[in-house]
Amino acid sequence: MRETRSDGELLRAIAADTDRRAFEELYRRYAPWLTARLRGRCADAGVVDDVVQETFLAIWHGTASYREEGDAAGWLWRIGSRRLIDTLRGDGARGRLRQTLARFRHRHEASAEERVLAGVEHGDLAGALIRLSPELRAVLQATVIDGLTTREAAVLLGIPPGTVKTRALRARKQLREELA
Repeated sequence: MRETRSDGELLRAIAADTDRRAFEELYRRYAPWLTARLRGRCADAGVVDDVVQETFLAIWHGTASYREEGDAAGWLWRIGSRRLIDTLRGDGARGRLRQTLARFRHRHEASAEERVLAGVEHGDLAGALIRLSPELRAVLQATVIDGLTTREAAVLLGIPPGTVKTRALRARKQLREELA
């Protein structure tokens, strides 16, 4: 019976000689998790499935390289979330409309979260959020909207956890001042 290989061992095997079994094991281990996480950001299951496939293809083709700094899940999340952002930006307004419609497809009444987010998009808070620097806005997106921990946000954004905390404090302070 063969022992389960670590994430690092799998990634080294894939990078060294495109080990198909290692790739399949990594895919089975992380594709469902990555899919679930990305669906929290995008309601279009087709787009999410495409992004997951593109993420793993980047690993297979060697265009995404793991430097063994941190955990593989955070590295995969960073690749997948960036690819999702690129995909959604490419769709523009049509993609955002499709995502919004997909969210409401089988519901008659908006949830409390959706009502709050609508206020964020169209109220005073929306203007205050737009005036935040991209760095501060990214930290708020990761920690507040996506619900990531400080550590997860640090991995996603590629910055130290202390920087995440500092930027979150600065963003909240700036929002309080603008909304007061």
